[in-house]
Amino acid sequence: MQHRPPALFVAESLGLDFLNSIATPVDTPVDWLDSGDGFLSWLAQAKLVPADALDDFKVRAMPGELDKVADQARALREWFRGFVRKHMGKPLTPKALHELGPLNTLLERDEAFSQISRRRHSDGDRLELLTMRRWRSSESLLLPIGEALAKFVCEEDFADVKACEGHSCTLVFADHTRRRARRWCTMAICGNRAKQAAHRSRLRNKHKLTNPGPRARKSARKRRLAT
Repeated sequence: MQHRPPALFVAESLGLDFLNSIATPVDTPVDWLDSGDGFLSWLAQAKLVPADALDDFKVRAMPGELDKVADQARALREWFRGFVRKHMGKPLTPKALHELGPLNTLLERDEAFSQISRRRHSDGDRLELLTMRRWRSSESLLLPIGEALAKFVCEEDFADVKACEGHSCTLVFADHTRRRARRWCTMAICGNRAKQAAHRSRLRNKHKLTNPGPRARKSARKRRLAT
């Protein structure tokens, strides 16, 4: 697997972070789901699948098996991108249900179950009811993604979903700021780029004012002579 930067989780929603699994964080586009290995790495970073389950798939998967699941993940991503692009910026209504057939079909395959487990916390261990899964096949790796997308559809206000205003940026996010004034995927990426571009523009304008070109000087002389 080729070296790549860490995946981006800046959307304030795991469902949108899935859409952002292809992006151009610097200059070169990166698809974190471009292969089976890349897909497993993204799932690990998203904390959607237990590490031991991912390790098990690495050992027992047949050649090309995980690459095929990565293909399905990319297809799911682009289908859901179209759904989000269509409805973002306004509240989602129940009429959109008929468009969600592919997602409901995926959810029907889930084999999740609940289990009481002991979980460690900073103030001591506790018993908690956890959702578990049976990872019977490599395609089951798509199920936690389907759940994240379904939660996004049912719990997020689509009126708060925005596209980054950065030039050529494809990232989307849920704007949870108080005034709903967020404009950038992150200030470290597109926010700083915009600031630098605005600064360069101000310098160019200042230079034009203090150092007018030949045409501007000629026009100024004509105006002085006319007066």
